[in-house]
Amino acid sequence: MLEQGNISIHTDNIFPIIKKSLYSDHQIFLRELVSNAVDAIQKLNMVSRAGEYNGEIGEPEITISIDKDNKILSITDNGIGMTAEEVKKYINQVAFSSAEEFIDKYEGKADQPIIGHFGLGFYSSFMVAKQVEIDTLSYQEGAQAVRWTCDGSPKFILDESSRTTRGTTIILTLEGEEEEFLEPARIKNLVKTYCDFMPVPIKMDGEVLNKQKAAWRESPSSLTKEDYLEFYRYLYPFQEEPLLWVHLNTDYPFVINGILYFPKMRPDVDVTKGQIKLFCNQVFVSDNCEEIIPQFLMPMRGVIDSTDIPLNVSRSALQGDRTIKRIGDYIAKKVGDRLKELYRDNREQYVTAWKDLGTFVKFGVLNDDKFKKQVEDIIIFRSTAKLEAPVADTAAVEVQSTDGDAWQDVTPANATSIPYTTLKEYLERNKERHENKVFYSTDAASQATYIELHKNQGLEVLYMDSFIDTHFINFLEQEYRDVKFTRVDSDLDNTLLDEKTSEIVDPTTNKTKGEVIKELFEKALNKPKLNIRTESLKSDDPQGTPPAMVLLPEFLRRMREMSAMMQQQTVEFPEEHILLVNTAHPLIQNLVNLSQGSIIQGDGESPSSQLVTMMCQHVYDLALISQKGFDADGMKSFVERSNDVLTKLTEQASK
Repeated sequence: MLEQGNISIHTDNIFPIIKKSLYSDHQIFLRELVSNAVDAIQKLNMVSRAGEYNGEIGEPEITISIDKDNKILSITDNGIGMTAEEVKKYINQVAFSSAEEFIDKYEGKADQPIIGHFGLGFYSSFMVAKQVEIDTLSYQEGAQAVRWTCDGSPKFILDESSRTTRGTTIILTLEGEEEEFLEPARIKNLVKTYCDFMPVPIKMDGEVLNKQKAAWRESPSSLTKEDYLEFYRYLYPFQEEPLLWVHLNTDYPFVINGILYFPKMRPDVDVTKGQIKLFCNQVFVSDNCEEIIPQFLMPMRGVIDSTDIPLNVSRSALQGDRTIKRIGDYIAKKVGDRLKELYRDNREQYVTAWKDLGTFVKFGVLNDDKFKKQVEDIIIFRSTAKLEAPVADTAAVEVQSTDGDAWQDVTPANATSIPYTTLKEYLERNKERHENKVFYSTDAASQATYIELHKNQGLEVLYMDSFIDTHFINFLEQEYRDVKFTRVDSDLDNTLLDEKTSEIVDPTTNKTKGEVIKELFEKALNKPKLNIRTESLKSDDPQGTPPAMVLLPEFLRRMREMSAMMQQQTVEFPEEHILLVNTAHPLIQNLVNLSQGSIIQGDGESPSSQLVTMMCQHVYDLALISQKGFDADGMKSFVERSNDVLTKLTEQASK
């Protein structure tokens, strides 16, 4: 026997603390032991390259063996090995003088981080084993193999070993409740989870269990598009192909490697939950990186590998520090650079991806000033403009010329073409017609009438219809203080009104047609808070314009939306709004004629007068529908009035 003694000094309580503190995540013992084995192999390569070892290195490998009968799990490497003195130094002293500090800090604090502070990876084996042995032979010429044995108490035995092959074997005699780790399927699963990308073959029963190649550690120039896609499919099977990816690779001022993907977004995706896998030297650490990734990039997927990120024991989650913030800034910058590169070099793919990317780019702009400065000139909006070369709203991956701008045709021949533009391009293009004014829509369906009205008069409308655009419009107004943003249903630009139409006063009534129409609607609707305006909408086809439109003044609408948001309530349709009646529409003219031909009967109202009242109400109802202005009672009344109108009309037609 070479030696018998106690492990270090002041460590009587270290094993109970390890067992208690690490128990919730005890499976990480395998990750720690295999990581140590990889380190041993890499250290042998280093001393060999330095000329300190002239022997045969052989093929590096790590072997896992299971002996169910004796409840033994073994991990063997053919790495650098240890001498008796090195075992004393690295195993017995438990990370040198830090042991006492460890005890002081962690005794009775099971939820505190351990591994990563004191190099106690090896000691995680005592979470599952009642006895741990180290059988090792150093690479040094003439070295004596040694065997270290410990039963989980501070006592150990260090003796000579009969081992003849260079390397180290860790032999665990498992506790009775830890026999799950004697199941090959369980070990294979753990190797795939934690050790899949370690650069050394990990074998069991002759089978290599790990993938080994870590794509993120390769040079970007050596990887093809298919390599990136294959890696994504391996990480996230049965998912749609990613939109684009960013390869991270830097060693100053911190070390970080990785590949981040923008996935296609699905409605059921939780954008607050990260799916980026964290590695340290190709060892899996955690399946989320919330503390590293800026919040607006949480939907991204992929891998980040860094030795500069502090880890803890149980979930190896991150501890916030200044380095983490700098790494987060670096990742955001790399994402911004990638987006700018794509915008410049492959506009087709950029526009195609924007449907999924746009929300998160805007969220980043709202929350990160540095990121905002990077991407503010490449934020694009779908537009109603009719241009010669519209851009597709469908997926495509072909690379095309960098000539042109965001209006390039990037579509397969049978795709739906929708043009996109930046805000600066919009303002430049329309400065002669309406300088420093932007017309926008937040709901293409409900605001279709208003959009069409603008389009017919050559006014370009931008679609700002994602859920984040309500906030983003406010941001744009701060950035472009001299620009007025007007939703298409808030008011009508003078360009849309026929100002040439003269209001002739009828000598019999001493009223203009507009005044007559306004009185008709005021009487029929009887809504004191409703502001009724009469205008002639400009059009070559008056029948194609709406007979009436509900307008919601921009300022009042935004105030209501903000109030509802702050009170976490649904935005209710305001009782005070504008009904603009289109005096040029044939239906409105017919109502005027019908009202003037009414014959008063005994009850004080003729059938034609009743019909006029019902038609005015119906016109108003139709205008409300386009604004989604009905509650349940309003919809019930609308259906009833519609039936009454149809009944009246069919009665007259059948006479």
